[in-house]
Amino acid sequence: MKTAILLMAHGSRIAEANNAVHEIAAMVKELTGYGIVEVAFREQHAPNIQRGIDACVAQGATRVLLFPYFLYLGAHVLEDLPAELVEARQRHPEVLMEMGKHLGVHKKLAEIVVERIGESFAEKGWR
Repeated sequence: MKTAILLMAHGSRIAEANNAVHEIAAMVKELTGYGIVEVAFREQHAPNIQRGIDACVAQGATRVLLFPYFLYLGAHVLEDLPAELVEARQRHPEVLMEMGKHLGVHKKLAEIVVERIGESFAEKGWR
């Protein structure tokens, strides 16, 4: 069974914001060893979610984990992304697809925030 991971992000008109998700995807690919790690966007940038799923299937994926690269349980995570999953299952019934957990509240995220606060203090010359 060939597994793919699809990182689903919101999407932005600002290219740098979208590029960051691609950088994260490259890191995920390296850390997990999965050969297929794709990025798709809910809004404002291509590829959209369905095209991202198609890219995974075109590379031979028979199982796709749709990972919501979102912090909060908002409308996209609760409604829009599950609707995308339903549509994708109809389009690719031969492929096993499931939704992963969003980022949510996690101690490692708090650790990153603390690290960034320290960096910010250092940049400002604060102690």
